[in-house]
Amino acid sequence: MSLAKATLTELDQKFENEKPGGHKVEVQFNPETLKVTYANAIVQPQGGDQAAGNSGRQFVGAGTTKLGLQLWFDVTAMEQDPVDDVRRVTQKVVFFMTPQKSDADSKKLSPPGVQFQWGSFLFKGIVEALEETLEYFSPDGKPLRASINLTLSQQKILEANFKGDGKVPTRPGQAPLKAAKQGDSLQNIAAKQGKDDWQSIAAANGIEDPLRMAPGALVDLNVSADVGVGGSFDTSFGASVDVGGAPSLQSGITASAGAAVSPGGVRLNASLGGSVSASLSLG
Repeated sequence: MSLAKATLTELDQKFENEKPGGHKVEVQFNPETLKVTYANAIVQPQGGDQAAGNSGRQFVGAGTTKLGLQLWFDVTAMEQDPVDDVRRVTQKVVFFMTPQKSDADSKKLSPPGVQFQWGSFLFKGIVEALEETLEYFSPDGKPLRASINLTLSQQKILEANFKGDGKVPTRPGQAPLKAAKQGDSLQNIAAKQGKDDWQSIAAANGIEDPLRMAPGALVDLNVSADVGVGGSFDTSFGASVDVGGAPSLQSGITASAGAAVSPGGVRLNASLGGSVSASLSLG
């Protein structure tokens, strides 16, 4: 994804659309901050009761929104078409302070409308104030670096318009982690978040003792692991001879939590929750 650059674009005198063939400037460095100020014109009505406080005030006219920002320009850092004096670059911004003839009355002058846009931030108005600071001069006295403080204003309260619900999808490695407190168990932590599969959460996080969580331990409650049953079986055969000489062969598969040795053979299991046995007699 490429870096979005802030731009200043000339507007028509209705402050609605870009002026065809108008002036446009792409900043060299994006501003670090944007300061937005909202103001309403409020006066105390004549003859009003000052003791009434806010109830004695009235709004007059529309509100005002101002945008303050700082732009930097450095000709020594220009990668394309470098120039010898930074004012050759900054004059493109000073243009928005230059009065122009009004379309409604040619005898009147007014600064051009300007649109400041940086990504999703959009501001339309006029340049109310501009302050330029020149620094870092060349040996022959030409400024090579400059900063411009701009103040833009519009005669209304700026309202931001957003598309969609604005929710950011969860990405791998960005899920918030829950920290365990003193005396917490994983079951309690999961229950507070409306989750009842704490066993699978413990398996996914590699928690050996979910009943006694260490204070400050971090848990990802948005992951889980399938907990299955596994094991191995060993079938052993043992033979025994009765007194009558008839051989007897026995075999068994048993589900027990371990291994047991008996005269009839070895019985080994992985936990199945049940047992199966079989016997075979020859005689």
